[in-house]
Amino acid sequence: MELIHGTRETSKFAPQDFISNMPDNVITNILDRLPLQDAVRTNVLSRNWRFKWTMLSQLVLDYDFFKYLLETEDESNHAKIISSIFLQLRGAITTCVLCINDVLDVEDINHWISFLSRNEIKNLTLGTVRSSLLYKLPTHLFSCFGLKHLKLLNCLIHLPTTFHGFPNLLSLELCQIQFEVGKFGEFITRCPVLENLKMVLVIYNPKSKVKPDEIAKLANVKTLSLCLCIVENMTITSSTTIFELLGNLPQLQELDLDFRYCGVREGGAKKRFPTAFACLRALKLSRIDLSNGTMLSCVFEIIRQLPNLQTLEIIAASVSNVVPTPAICSPEVDYNTMGPLQLRSVGFIDLKGSENEVCLITCLLGCSPFLKRVGIRPHKSLARDEQLMFDSKLLKLQRAYPVVAIDLY
Repeated sequence: MELIHGTRETSKFAPQDFISNMPDNVITNILDRLPLQDAVRTNVLSRNWRFKWTMLSQLVLDYDFFKYLLETEDESNHAKIISSIFLQLRGAITTCVLCINDVLDVEDINHWISFLSRNEIKNLTLGTVRSSLLYKLPTHLFSCFGLKHLKLLNCLIHLPTTFHGFPNLLSLELCQIQFEVGKFGEFITRCPVLENLKMVLVIYNPKSKVKPDEIAKLANVKTLSLCLCIVENMTITSSTTIFELLGNLPQLQELDLDFRYCGVREGGAKKRFPTAFACLRALKLSRIDLSNGTMLSCVFEIIRQLPNLQTLEIIAASVSNVVPTPAICSPEVDYNTMGPLQLRSVGFIDLKGSENEVCLITCLLGCSPFLKRVGIRPHKSLARDEQLMFDSKLLKLQRAYPVVAIDLY
């Protein structure tokens, strides 16, 4: 074959390397979808690919990554390897997941957070692998003004005096976090555009519980997930307790309440809140004890006062120390007096077939003209005869409401 300028002419029929010739942003998108260790290993594919991985925009240093390091490298080298990865990156890191363990030195972690704060980080997940270990957040984190999504696990939050807020933060997830006393409200008010908040906290210091008036500062929140036991002086007496706590959140569209470890007391006065939760479309009630008459009544009242609710999920408490109370409704109830609901889909998890549970299902079927499906997952502890009895009750309901699909799963 004729040589031109000292090189061999390439045949037009020779296969082309389409992957290597793709635009850099496309290659980065592909590499971002690989586990970090696999993305780095692409440097051996060819000379052209030697530094492609340094364009990564996402770093996932999670449990699987550290498991890989433990299998391939000595623990003393882990921090050095991660620092080397950070130093070789050329592009802007927009997303980072960093799971902290006992092997890593706090000083190294602080350097990595400092690096991210200077590199336009927008999505950050940070926390310890072990729940018994609380990590004090470095002050550099509070300089990440471009953050839009932040998830913190097992951390101590001490707000520096220089902290002026996260002006762009849209979503915040807090799991087992401890604030300084009275600082949660200050933190929230400095996130002016926050729309999604999830709080699953185990309070190590009772004095650092969230105050009800701090919850009221979440006026722009559209999605809220809240473990009620973290709220100061939270005892359920009726639905009024819930509406007084959350009734000042006019933008709320999705609500997830966890009743685990939440105190219950009878005798609370019931009030109507006609303007509360006008935008709410989805409701999830978790670990709720349906054998308790106060709690069951609370559920009824909450649902009745949500005129636009379309999706409902209830997870029953797995263990109850309360003797079941008689059902508070009966098949003879005139459901038209309750007002029609807008429910389209309802789900129940961990039901045991009690009269209270069947009563609640019956009520929802009777006052939800648009309801299409009710999904039910019985508790795994049910004996065979208990399961058969529950199935029999549900079969009767299916015959009474044939237009609604009642599915066991």
